[in-house]
Amino acid sequence: MPRQFLNATPFFFHHRHLLRRRNIIIHYPHILVIFSLLFLSHPSLIFSADQPNAEALVLYSWLRSSSSPAAAAAASAFSNWDPRESNPCKWAFISCSSDYYVTEINIQSVHLEANLTGAIPSDVGDCVSLKTIDLSSNALVGVIPASIGKLKNLEQLTLNSNQLTGEIPPEIGSCSSLKILELFDNRLSGFIPGELGNLASLEILRTGGNQEIEGKIPDEISGCRNLQVLGLAETKISGQIPSSLGKLKKLQILSLYTTMLSGEIPPEIGNCSELVGLYLYESSLSGSLPRELGKLPNLEKLLLWQNNFVGSIPPEIGNCKNLIILDVSLNSLTGTIPESFGNLTNLQELMLSSNNVSGSIPAVLSNATSLIQLQLDSNQISGSIPPQLGSLTHLQVFFAWDNKLQGSIPAELSGCRSLQALDLSRNSLTGSLPPTIFLLTNLTKLLLIFNDISGSIPPEIGGCKSLFRLRLAGNKISGQIPKEIGSLTNLSFLDLSMNHLSGTLPDEIGRCGELQMLNLAGNSLTGNLPSSVSYLSKLEVLDLSSNQFTGSIPSSFGELFSISTLSLSGNSFSGEIPATLGRCSRLQLLDLSRNMLFGGIPVEIFEIEALEIALNLSWNSLTGEIPSEVVALTKLSVLDLSHNKLEGELMSLSGLVNLVSLNVSYNNFTGYLPDNKLFRQLSDTELAGNR
Repeated sequence: MPRQFLNATPFFFHHRHLLRRRNIIIHYPHILVIFSLLFLSHPSLIFSADQPNAEALVLYSWLRSSSSPAAAAAASAFSNWDPRESNPCKWAFISCSSDYYVTEINIQSVHLEANLTGAIPSDVGDCVSLKTIDLSSNALVGVIPASIGKLKNLEQLTLNSNQLTGEIPPEIGSCSSLKILELFDNRLSGFIPGELGNLASLEILRTGGNQEIEGKIPDEISGCRNLQVLGLAETKISGQIPSSLGKLKKLQILSLYTTMLSGEIPPEIGNCSELVGLYLYESSLSGSLPRELGKLPNLEKLLLWQNNFVGSIPPEIGNCKNLIILDVSLNSLTGTIPESFGNLTNLQELMLSSNNVSGSIPAVLSNATSLIQLQLDSNQISGSIPPQLGSLTHLQVFFAWDNKLQGSIPAELSGCRSLQALDLSRNSLTGSLPPTIFLLTNLTKLLLIFNDISGSIPPEIGGCKSLFRLRLAGNKISGQIPKEIGSLTNLSFLDLSMNHLSGTLPDEIGRCGELQMLNLAGNSLTGNLPSSVSYLSKLEVLDLSSNQFTGSIPSSFGELFSISTLSLSGNSFSGEIPATLGRCSRLQLLDLSRNMLFGGIPVEIFEIEALEIALNLSWNSLTGEIPSEVVALTKLSVLDLSHNKLEGELMSLSGLVNLVSLNVSYNNFTGYLPDNKLFRQLSDTELAGNR
């Protein structure tokens, strides 16, 4: 480095006329590094100590003449910067004291549309007046200079969201004035230095998002008695949570999620009386939840999901009157839902999914009047659904699927006027569908599959205008499909399969123009299919199998251009296979088996290039030969032509190289079998009943 540079005082060094080692606040990330780099690359930009505007001239020179991408982008923002003025105190983004000393450079709000690159120069440690360094959200590389430890006046070091590597220098522990240390979302590695515990003034420590940081949380952190935020999430820190963290009386946020931490939550956490957010999810924590959590009167968010916690949920948590979110899902908790949760009048989200919680749903939960989400699914909860829950007027999501609930669905749930999603599937619910449920105008999802619900679908269903997902499969629902279902113009997913429905498919179904999936399989529906089904241009899956439909397959089904799965098996359809099905160019699975179809296989079927999952035409009365065009189905995996009256040779099937399953039994085929791997592996049952 030239001697002239060593003797000169660059922008961040003590300058007799403009800097007095005080409030130099560098808010915008381009400033700090660019000056050191500028002097290194342009030593001619040196000004004597008696030049009142030397620092401003350096900044001006960079903005006006540098080849940096920032130069052109920022030109207009700095249009009033005039180096001819005696001082820069009237310039944009510059603040001065009453005696014209520069106290602040704040360029935080300017978007220069260019990221700062390169390393942080070690010279930064000589800028002893610095109070704030903010170089966040750039593309800086290299290590954090250990020389930063010389900055005794530094109060904020914000280097997050860069590409910094190496370890956190323990020398930072010498920055005795430091209040904010933000290093998150970089590529840092190594251990968290215990020297950080020397920072008695530290309020915010965030090093999360550095996936190679490892080791234990140092006990020395408890020396940061003013600490309010401790964020070490999304790292490889391991070991136990130190009980010494309980000494951090001012701690408000403890964020240790997605780590390799194990062991129990120390009961001493209950001493952190100012704690607002406790985020410990997605780790390997175990043991019981400490009752001392109930000593946190300011706690608003308690997120403990996806760990290995056992035991019951402490009723003392009901003392956390400010709790907004409680999520302990995906653990192995047992016991019952505490009655004390009725005291949580500010609670908005109660998430207990995927545990082994038993007992009944406490009726006192209706006192938690702020509830928006109640998720109790995948537990062992029994008893009936309390009708008192109908008073939760803010409730938007109620999930209780995969439990042991009994009794009927209470009509009082219609009082949950904000309800958007209701899933009570896989229980033992009985009774009929309460008509009032369909008066919930905000309801978008209603899932009640695999219960013992009986009765009919009430015509009030047509009033549920927002519904786009309706699944009632696997129940004992009887009667006809009401024509009012045609009023559900937002419906995209309709599954009424495996019930006892009868009668015809109402013509009004064609008005459900958003339908993508229609499953009516396993009922006792009769009559002809209405041609209006072909109006469902967005339909991707149509399953009408195992019913008693009659008549011919509508040729208008060729208008279902989005269809990928068409299953009409197990009915009494007659007539020929409509050649128009060949226009369903996205069809991947076609199952017309177990009907009374006759005639030949239309060659148009073999023009569907997407047909790759299965083509099942078995158990019909099809005649004629297999069209030679079958060789075009090179992606097809399953072909079943059994139990028909087809004839001719099978050599045309030799080109179906992706077939994994073939059944041509009980036809009138003759001639030699193709000599390839598939035919050599066919069993006798797949070839039986031919000539």
